[in-house]
Amino acid sequence: MKYLIAIILFTCCSSGLKAQYTVRIVVSSIAAKPRDEIFIAGDFNEWNPADTKLKLKPFGGNRCIIVMNIDTGHHEFKFTRGSWDKVETTAKGEDIDNRMADIKGDTTIDITIAGWKDDAPEKPRPNTASVNVHIIDTAFLMPQLNRYRRIWIYLPPSYNKLKTNTYPVLYMQDGQNLFSEQTAFSNEWGIDESLDSMAKNGNKECIVVGIDNCGDKRMNEYNPYNDAKYGKGEAKLYIDFLAITLKPFIDKNYRTQKEMLHTFIAGSSMGALVSLYALVQYPEVFGGAGIFSPDFSIMPQLYTDVANVKWQQKFRIYLYAGEKETASMVRDMQKMYNIIKEKNCCNMQDVIFPLGQHNEKYWRQEFPDFY
Repeated sequence: MKYLIAIILFTCCSSGLKAQYTVRIVVSSIAAKPRDEIFIAGDFNEWNPADTKLKLKPFGGNRCIIVMNIDTGHHEFKFTRGSWDKVETTAKGEDIDNRMADIKGDTTIDITIAGWKDDAPEKPRPNTASVNVHIIDTAFLMPQLNRYRRIWIYLPPSYNKLKTNTYPVLYMQDGQNLFSEQTAFSNEWGIDESLDSMAKNGNKECIVVGIDNCGDKRMNEYNPYNDAKYGKGEAKLYIDFLAITLKPFIDKNYRTQKEMLHTFIAGSSMGALVSLYALVQYPEVFGGAGIFSPDFSIMPQLYTDVANVKWQQKFRIYLYAGEKETASMVRDMQKMYNIIKEKNCCNMQDVIFPLGQHNEKYWRQEFPDFY
């Protein structure tokens, strides 16, 4: 019997299983708007603001409760009433930082929700995009998915001055979060300010194309694989759109360096995973990727696809994760780093930031080093 128990323990440890604990979150005081259901959104459900499996239940009086099984480690979350337009705020309607919890055992957390975003007086958010940012189209056709999408473009400061110059191109996911506070989910990356500043310091310039995410279809478009929770994976069609439809349009209408060695792709979270998947599907199109905060536990099959792909080119890949993100993110990212490294075909860098959390503030800080 002791021998059998030892084998079981060894198997669990060596397979990298993560401990899970029961977390009870009691919201003991809730601001107005009782007519709506309340949800919890966090790094444990890819920040889905209306996840029916994570809906709070009445708990007597004005209280409500949710009980979840969560992996050990650091987690971030917020409460919503079904959308980010109805996310929790301070009593004055001001944005709050993500709530944080370090889960090391069964835990009960007591919380007060002071206000809701849609209760606060409307304060128009400023358009912080620089003069070098333009909207190509608010409804660009994606024939592969039969959808339409807003497409952004950043043109370098020298673009309209040096009429014969051509430029490399970086394609980035979650376009609404790249350039302007007005459209960003939380905060923007500040891609335009960052590149403008680096151009002044003599760095090579590039074009950036931002593709908005689809909101409720984001988890589908950025996932190659069917998922029991979110449904059909559509990333193959999404990447087909980038490679077959969008890139030829950009190359035709702008002065680009069209070759694979000058074409890059990047994103964060699910956008990071689909960016790496683009190298698997179109290694002849994309020459490098910026992979910011990828949660490979969402799509472990990507390990196999990357291991099996036959890459002939010399890619450039930048992997970044923060230690204050999900418990397994750093470990899982290092596993992918080792898989790619064994292929001996990439110039790679992996960065682990001890204070890094899962949000645009930290991706903004990291972008210049990636660039």
